[in-house]
Amino acid sequence: MEQSTMTTVLRRERAEAAGKAIPDSDTLRGLGETFKVLGDVTRLKICFALARHELCVGDIAGVVGISESAVSHQLRTMKTMRLVKYRREGKMTYYMLDDVHIDDLIRIGIRHVSER
Repeated sequence: MEQSTMTTVLRRERAEAAGKAIPDSDTLRGLGETFKVLGDVTRLKICFALARHELCVGDIAGVVGISESAVSHQLRTMKTMRLVKYRREGKMTYYMLDDVHIDDLIRIGIRHVSER
């Protein structure tokens, strides 16, 4: 095979492999929506707080520095995107990150933006 033909074949194989690595459209849309929700500074603060401890709305409001109503609004959005979950204990509701992957995403992002 000539050099240019070999290069073309290698590039085609690489391109095909790269194309196969791209997830389906529904998965990509979900990932994009997750990043969009995590793109809000207030929601990131809530995630950082919940990565340490499960907290009630009042505690989250105090830590993040916004009203309980604003926290509730943010938590609704975050629950819809499966970023947070909750448990009830009597009359109290405690929120926590939905799973360890949420904390992983944020920590990897922090490492990325901290690199020089």
